[in-house]
Formats: sequence, C-alpha cells, structure tokens
Amino acid sequence: MCGIIGYVGEQPALEVVLSGLRRLEYRGYDSAGVAVVGGGVLRTARRAGRLANLEKVLDESGEQMPGTTGMGHTRWATHGGPTDVNAHPHTDCTGAVAVIHNGIIENFAELRSELEAAGHELSSETDTEVVAHLLEIEIARAAAAGPAASSVSSGSVSSGFGQPVASEHPVTEALRVVCRRLRGAFTLVVLHRDHPGVVVGARRNSPLVVGLGVGEAFLASDVSAFIAHTREALEIGQDQVVEARPEGVTVYDFDGTPVEGRRYHVDWDASAAEKGGFPYFMLKEISEQPEALADTLRGRLSSEGAIVLDEERLSDQDFRDIDKVFIVACGTAYHAGLIAKYAIEHWTRLPCEVEMASEFRYRDPVLDRSTLVIAISQSGETLDTLMAVKHAREQKARVLAICNTNGSTIPRESDAVLYTRCGPEVGVAATKTFLGQVAACLLVGLFLAQTRGVLYGDEVAAYVDRLQRMPELVRRTLGTVEPVRELARSLADAKAVLFLGRHVGYPVALEGALKLKELAYMHAEGFPAGELKHGPIALIEPGLPVVVVVPSPRGRANLHGKVVSNIQEVRARGARTIVIAEDGDTDVEPYADHLIRVPATSSLFAPLVTTLPLQVFACELALARGLDVDQPRNLAKSVTVE
Repeated sequence: MCGIIGYVGEQPALEVVLSGLRRLEYRGYDSAGVAVVGGGVLRTARRAGRLANLEKVLDESGEQMPGTTGMGHTRWATHGGPTDVNAHPHTDCTGAVAVIHNGIIENFAELRSELEAAGHELSSETDTEVVAHLLEIEIARAAAAGPAASSVSSGSVSSGFGQPVASEHPVTEALRVVCRRLRGAFTLVVLHRDHPGVVVGARRNSPLVVGLGVGEAFLASDVSAFIAHTREALEIGQDQVVEARPEGVTVYDFDGTPVEGRRYHVDWDASAAEKGGFPYFMLKEISEQPEALADTLRGRLSSEGAIVLDEERLSDQDFRDIDKVFIVACGTAYHAGLIAKYAIEHWTRLPCEVEMASEFRYRDPVLDRSTLVIAISQSGETLDTLMAVKHAREQKARVLAICNTNGSTIPRESDAVLYTRCGPEVGVAATKTFLGQVAACLLVGLFLAQTRGVLYGDEVAAYVDRLQRMPELVRRTLGTVEPVRELARSLADAKAVLFLGRHVGYPVALEGALKLKELAYMHAEGFPAGELKHGPIALIEPGLPVVVVVPSPRGRANLHGKVVSNIQEVRARGARTIVIAEDGDTDVEPYADHLIRVPATSSLFAPLVTTLPLQVFACELALARGLDVDQPRNLAKSVTVE
C-alpha cells in the first residue's frame, strides 16, 4: 500500500505535494519521491527510506523545483527492494513521462520483456516502470497520427471556475489504452513534461479520490492528502481515468466514454487526517481488513497455476525433502501459527509444531536440513523470533518468513519470504496484520502441498479462488457488527471474560482473549472447549461473560454438537453466553444469550471472519472504559528485546 498525491493549480506544487506526503506516510515509508513540471522541464527527486530522507536531500542540495503541477509518492515495496532506483516516480526513455503507482501489475514481466525486445532500457526492478515506457509508445503513436478533433466532454466536473473542460487529453487517451493492457490492481498518476497544467490518474481495485478546489485539483490515494486545502471530493469508480486541470476534472471509463464521478463533502478536518477520519488508528485498521486481505492474496497464482512466494532461495526439491515443520512466532502471530498447523497438516500430511519463539531455542529442538521453520512477524524485527530463526539456521534448517515489512531483518535471514502486504499498522494491537498472517499461512500450506505433490494444480487453484472471495465476506461481516459494539459497551464493568473454541476456533478464542488483555486491561482467558470440564469450568459463576466460537455444523459436524453441549454446561451455571456461529446454524439459538452471526465458509478459512467480532468487541469495550486503543500501556508495536 503506497501513498499518492497529484496536484495542479496555482500554488508551488512541491510544497503542496510534500505536505500531502507527510499525511500519507502511514501508507508506506520504504521510499519517497516527487516530480514537478515547470518551464518545459520535468524534475524528479527520490530517496529510499522515510520521507524525511527525501526532504533532507532537497534541503541540503538547494534544488529548485519550480512549477504548479506535481505529484508525490510514499512507497510500500512490492516489486524490488526499497532503494533509490526503485523509488517512484519512474520515467520513460525520453524523460518526458513520469509515473507513480499503488498496487501490483501482475503481467509486468511479460510487458517488460516486450519493451526490452523493442529496445527500451528499464533501470528498476519495479512493475511500475513498464507503465512509463508503455505510455511513451502510445503518446508517440498518437502524435504520429495527428491531433484529434476537439470537442467538449459531457463528463466534466467544474472545480470552481465553472468552465467546461476540453476534449480528452493525449496523455489521458494513452493511459486508457495502457490500462487496458494491465492485469492486477493499480492506482496510477501521470505527468508529462510537454503538458503542464494536467495531471492524469487511473484506478482498478485500488483507491483514487479527487480533491476539488477553487482553481486547483488534487488526485490522491486518501483524502487526508488534500484535506488541508479542500473538503470537496470526487470518488473515482472502478476502471476509470481522471484528467485533472485547475479549472476542473473529467472522468472516463477505460473505453473512453465520459462518466460522472460521485461528488461528496468530507465531514472531518485536517486534524483527523492521519487517521483517515477515524478517532483511532485501530478503528481505521479494522475497517481496512477487506483491502489488506485482498492485497495479501492478490497475484499469488502464476500463469501455470502455481503458488508464488515473494522471495524463494530454495528449490522445489528442497521443499520436497522436508519431513517436519516448526512454526515460531510471538503474540498474535503465534495464534496465526496455530491456525496454520491445522491447514499444513491437513493439506501436506507433514507433522507441524507451533512454538513460542521466546522458548524455541532454549529447549534444544531437534532440527536438521529436512526441517522447515516458518517464522511469523509483523515487523520482521521481533527479537525473540529473529533469535529463533538464527538458531534454526545454525542447525541447518530451512527458514520461510511471513512478514509485513519489506526488507526487514527476519526476511533477510530467511530462505524464502511471503509478505502480507497489509500496509503500515499503527495501532499496537494487531488487527489487519493478523488476518494477513492467517491468509499467508494458508497460502504457505497450499504451496507446500503443491510442491510436494499432495495437491494438484487445479485443486490449489480452487482453494485460492475460494480464498480470494474472503475479502467480500470480511466486508460483509464488518457491516453487521454494531450489535457487538452495543454488547461490549454493556460489559464495560465486567471483571473477566472467558473464550472457548474447538479446532481453528481455539486459536481464535486465544486471539480474542489477547485483544481484551491488550486493550481493556482485564482478565481474559482462552481455552479449548473440550478442556472445559478438566478445570476451567470452576471459573464459571453467575453473570460471567463466556464467548464461544462454534465450528460449522457442516464442515465440523463431529465437533459442533460437542461445543453446543459446552454452551449448555456454562449457561446452566449462570454464565452469560456470547455465541459466534455461522449463518444458518439454528442449533445454538436456544442457548445463546447473545448470538453473533458470521458468513458460512470453509472450516480452515473461518478464522478470517470469526476473528472480526472479537476485535470489535475488545476495541469497543476498551473505548467504553476510556482507554487509548492505539497505544495500550506497557506495549510497543515492534518488540526488539528478548
């Protein structure tokens, strides 16, 4: 996830762009770059690392970037490491076209080969650079064909001057043509040296919004980028191109038909922009989970039907030689690992153990070259997990990292990497990164099963197809959680909450308890529901809230009845039962004091929806207690000490 801003108007573009990038840096901080058109010159500057690195270079160099048309980018690296060369903007062979990009272009490799065969020289490892060169070709082709007849577009939107916008610009037309060749998800913003006063953008499955000012217009990945200048915005639809000028904007679909964007007023001000209009980052990040999950899953299947890792320094034979799997992680990532165990053992028939990373090397685990250690870490810098990785490498084990931070230490120390692509997570308590980790673990399980020949390509493709439908189920679930918030507020004075689950519902119960501990500072415990009569039932007393994650009556019918019996047992002892069950499960209704419905899905995928009400429950209960859910006491986002 990257931050994008484009500007055209009367103000110095560099100042506007840098100001916008500061508000967007939460969307990516691997590198940053700017481009400004002025005086017939396209000037760019870019640097790896945080935005401050770029600002320092601009200040120290004293480089002037005059012009009132510009754009900027903060990057969350996907294709190519976080280096100066890979930073956006990217330009074409002539230096006339500059492009910034959010998302992934899945067919960039074949496009790059085509361009290189035609004599184009590409300098970066990114998928973005191919767009600049494709635009170069299309703009040159249009120029050779002669100017198009001018007409007035019916799709224009006045930004304040009230003047109609002229016919489609050559850069706009070229971008439409190029977009039709691209596969994947993208937001693109383009400048051209010979066309000052115009910024062009396009989107597919990635956000792009227009800010409508008086005598100026903005393109951005988030309204926070321009909220200090205007609160009038225009929403750009799927597969649409927008042409922005100081006097207004025009929107087309990819076929060139003018369309009307949806105009709206932003009802919050610049002081809340860093949180996207939410009072807390955690609330924002909970709401971002459909997109985070979709980004993690996108582009994971090659044209040959094989699961694709982000980095792979092992051969297929290395993976086939594995006879045991260890998963090492801490906190929320550990719970994702527990879910992974069910999937890996089910799909691969390999024995899989899940270890607290802080304990792993101290118990002298039996490791060799036939052992795969999967290390899960949001930051890629968790010291306990890093030390477990180093110990595994010393014992000659193979290591695969699941991480959210490109270029961090744990991926560098590993033999293979799968990034979760959830974007920066500011809230200390993990939400969207947990869903990303669960999805990544499922992908790793499928990768191992396919590589080892346990699953055929069409079977893997079917699982991936079902996984790719999960973001919509996540979105649907988040749209029905208001009763959960009301319930949480009613329990603000509770002393403790117990969580029960079976199969993959057990790690979900653990995660629900952890969220309540982290955010509300209250006693919360998660147990396997089958262990209830072996001790935990002694904790049940009248009024005690007990959350039960119920397995599917279809996918886990042998466990479903047993969990329903557990609900009856705790309710008979006065507990207040809060039941999470899939749509259509009527067996639980007589025994649930509070019933929370989630969409029905495959058992192994169920944590992607059953976790959501527990996140909302913990967050809302903490807020009802007047606590800061973004910065819980005594906790840090990245734990870099043992």
